[in-house]
Amino acid sequence: MTDAPDLVIRGGNIADGKGGDLYEADIAIADGRIVEVGKVAGKGKEEIDAKGKLVTPGFVDVHTHYDGQVTWSQDITPSSQNGVTTAIMGNCGVGFAPCKPTDHTRLIQLMEGVEDIPEPVLSAGIPWAWESFPDYMNWLSKRSFDMDIGAQLPHAALRVYVMGERGARRDPSTEDDNKAMAQLAAEAVRAGALGFSTSRTLNHRTSTGDYTPTLKASEDELSAIAAAMHAQGRSVLQFVLDLSTIHEDLPMMLRIAENVRCPISFSVTQNDRAPRRWRQTLDEINAAAARGLSVTAQIAARPVGLLLGLELSRNPFQTHPSYKAIAHLPLKERLAKLRQPEVRAAILSETATATDDPLFFKPNYDKMYLLGNPPDYEQPPENALGAKARAMGKHPEELAYDAMLSDEGRGMLYVPFLNYADGNLDATREMLTDPNAVPGLSDGGAHCGIICDASFPTYLLTHWTRDRKRGEKLSIPFVVAAQSRKTALAFGLQDRGVIAPGFKADVNVIDYDRLHLHPPKVHYDLPVGGRRLLQQVDGYDATIVSGVVTQRAGHATGNRPGRLIRGAQGDGRQFSAAAG
Repeated sequence: MTDAPDLVIRGGNIADGKGGDLYEADIAIADGRIVEVGKVAGKGKEEIDAKGKLVTPGFVDVHTHYDGQVTWSQDITPSSQNGVTTAIMGNCGVGFAPCKPTDHTRLIQLMEGVEDIPEPVLSAGIPWAWESFPDYMNWLSKRSFDMDIGAQLPHAALRVYVMGERGARRDPSTEDDNKAMAQLAAEAVRAGALGFSTSRTLNHRTSTGDYTPTLKASEDELSAIAAAMHAQGRSVLQFVLDLSTIHEDLPMMLRIAENVRCPISFSVTQNDRAPRRWRQTLDEINAAAARGLSVTAQIAARPVGLLLGLELSRNPFQTHPSYKAIAHLPLKERLAKLRQPEVRAAILSETATATDDPLFFKPNYDKMYLLGNPPDYEQPPENALGAKARAMGKHPEELAYDAMLSDEGRGMLYVPFLNYADGNLDATREMLTDPNAVPGLSDGGAHCGIICDASFPTYLLTHWTRDRKRGEKLSIPFVVAAQSRKTALAFGLQDRGVIAPGFKADVNVIDYDRLHLHPPKVHYDLPVGGRRLLQQVDGYDATIVSGVVTQRAGHATGNRPGRLIRGAQGDGRQFSAAAG
């Protein structure tokens, strides 16, 4: 190499994304690519001293919901603050293209209901400068971000676009409907869609309570769409299933994958109602993989946990009549009321009632915790509010009430409702280490007032390789490979996720010993002052996208080299000759 590289990262401990042992080396970067790994003799135009630091490929997050945020913001936070350099959006069948002007409200209500992104935020933030999916992609391609963005075609939007009201109310599609959806799906892949997503879970409803339009879509409909897309190029079929119908729906999805020969990817979690069903599901996936199918399970890095509080979307007392009478008040006024002894006594004397809200359960205080600082997502049963209350001779409702009033009404309760049936994360570890699994389900950009899981990539490093005390850990090379190379390959992105000459220069420089997640807090930084949960992260010295530093010591640099990904990317090694 004759010219000075744009950037040299000196002396880091490299986890290169291939799963092998750490090694110390320099990395030279030029024109957005890694050009040398080893002892780099020449001085770079910019240099980063990584001595004693962990250096990894940029993380690839395959399950996010930034479909709206990418239209109003160039900073894809909080994922870009957690070492993520590529995010795949358009999951779970929800998104904003294609969409006719008459259906804007319908798709916003669906996103609000499924992903808890407030309607005022979406209505104010989305410019609706497109109608078709190719239009949406063309519009996004003119924008720049602090990471790369990949998109999938959402089934709900496609179904409503073609079938109108019939599609929204889940009527069976006709042969003509299927042909029309297939044609538009093929156009989406030609425009750069990485896949197609759909949902078959009862938990996915609009903000008005209607089930997602895709809930009972037929095998013929799904097959027509998947076949048309995969015929245009590699295209992943991503889906979410319901525990109650997985015995029917999973075999159907596997049949589609076998008939169409398309890769599929879907969420696998541990559910309290069937604590070992995940094992059966992974066995079915592995059997399908043995038959030559490309099947990937997306696994959450920790419990999918609800955060409850007065400032959040839900709390344990939201159905109590005395709480409902003051629920409309601003937080400060509500807090003053809740501190009154007579109001406290009235609320605590009442009983929670079940609702049809899929994310509100009659409180089970034996599965409710104080998250703590630092936040602890793997607490023993004796830490639950129910167990603590029994030891103190109190009612658990009292502890929950007082906890939410702490920190001027900003106290939060934590309810792990998936991946915690055993009271530990042993099942999660087994899922993460399955050969056909990748880390997923962070839901970055979504669940603004109840779930804060976009920090999954950081948690994989802090908890699983360093801090876990209640079971076996995982190695740094394994976790890094899973969150970078393995996730990239799951969506056909062969040009990233590895630190080696020729590959895309997406890199993290991490102060591993200082890597730390703070407790979630509410921020009001979305359009029209909309609310969302964020976690401060310490320990990322630098995050680099296409050779450009986008985050330095936890602060955005303002550089936005990230772009829209147009379709599956080729193997980065094709650039090796030119790079050398």
